[in-house]
Amino acid sequence: MEEKAPRFRGLIIASIMLATLLYSIDWTIVVVAFPHMKGIFAATEDQVAWVITCYIVASAITMPTAGWASRRFGRKRIILFSIGGFTASSVMCGAADSLMVEVIARTIQGLTGAFIIPLSNSVMLDMFPRKEHGRALSIWSVGAFSGSFLGPVLGGYLTEYLSWRYVFYINIPIGIIAFTGIFVFMNESKKEKEAKLDWFGFLSLALGVSALQIMADRGHRLDWFESPEIVIEAALATLGFYLFFAHSLSSRSPFLDFRILAKKQFRLGMVLMGFYGLLTVPILAIMPVFLEELIGYPIDTVGLLQTPRGVGLVLALFLAGKLSTKVNPRVLMGIGLIAIAVSNYEMSRWSLDVGEWDIIWTGLLQGVGAGILIIPIQEVAFYGSSSSQRVDASAIINLTRSICSSVGVSITLVFYFMNSGTARSDLVPYVNRFSDYVSEAIVFGEHNQLLAQLGREIDRQASMLGYSAAFLFLSALPLIPFLLLCLSGRLRVGDQS
Repeated sequence: MEEKAPRFRGLIIASIMLATLLYSIDWTIVVVAFPHMKGIFAATEDQVAWVITCYIVASAITMPTAGWASRRFGRKRIILFSIGGFTASSVMCGAADSLMVEVIARTIQGLTGAFIIPLSNSVMLDMFPRKEHGRALSIWSVGAFSGSFLGPVLGGYLTEYLSWRYVFYINIPIGIIAFTGIFVFMNESKKEKEAKLDWFGFLSLALGVSALQIMADRGHRLDWFESPEIVIEAALATLGFYLFFAHSLSSRSPFLDFRILAKKQFRLGMVLMGFYGLLTVPILAIMPVFLEELIGYPIDTVGLLQTPRGVGLVLALFLAGKLSTKVNPRVLMGIGLIAIAVSNYEMSRWSLDVGEWDIIWTGLLQGVGAGILIIPIQEVAFYGSSSSQRVDASAIINLTRSICSSVGVSITLVFYFMNSGTARSDLVPYVNRFSDYVSEAIVFGEHNQLLAQLGREIDRQASMLGYSAAFLFLSALPLIPFLLLCLSGRLRVGDQS
């Protein structure tokens, strides 16, 4: 049974939007500050990467507990705790004077902020009747997903014109406004004082998820299974997931409500949400580095060139929300997948002379594809779920997105490193002392400088070929979920019966 719309629904929605934006921005905003943080903390690239890794792992561990925590302590109280903890830890992140303090603060951010996404999602669905769930999800998704696109833009300007510390300080006013709005206008949910946490299920899932996330994040740096660390993490991930599923299937009160997985549409939605993470997040992770370090754009211009992706996403979200009850969800998702595939294929044809217009229109098309895709995925997944199941359902589906996003970045980087290394090996033999240009330079005593220049150019060309291979992989990957949609039966959304 749907809850009645609260008296201050508009103000609650605005506060929820700010809260989701607060959390989603921090997935990507810190990436542009990495070069500055490396210098300030005297850290290597591998060390400073823990600023992202610890945030993702902490979020992934905490997110599945959102259902239990909201039932036990009340949904409003947990949301306030999450926003307050996230905002306070942002102050710590901005003021950190060492990498250790920064990593600890980012871990606290992830642990506290992870509740925001699943709880805000369920709040939005509860405030709208079933027939308007498409509209509710489109509004919520603006905050939950546009932050990932807005992060590099905002981070670029803050880092360039103020300081890298402001990529964290910007959270403070947003957090205060969101906290105040929810505290004043939102009603508390019913509490279940007898609700207990399945500690074995939680700890086994936490072990599996954290080991998998760390393995996915560090694998490409450590040459994957050539590293003992990666082998150990893979073994721990396998053990954790085995214990979790074995325990959950035999327990009377499992950590997560597996009755949700009995629904065909939820399983399909979960798989499609995983592919959404695989397809969209890798581009966000590699594009700032590609544009700044390889093409040579300044950091503020890099942020500006990412804007069309966010614009396309927001416009498509509202369009998909209006069309969700009028157009077959498979058609909408198919259009979204095709848009992502086409834009990624065009990017695979780029060269080192790529122009701004090509970057702008492909980014815009990617945003449109992502925006059209995400609304029907959520509507399909949440169709038929009760209010009491929505927090667990949201936690499961967003945890799937988080894991697949991290795995997607790792797989994409594997394609980049493998192909750039192969390309360099193929190009180097063509440059030697018997080449015409080098022979001529030897005559004039300039061969050392010329060889150095040629070496740098070979590295640039090889890197470009590596990126092209990565983009081509991301253009072919949408074929899998597209085939799943073609093979799926009728999908129900909204107020269909």
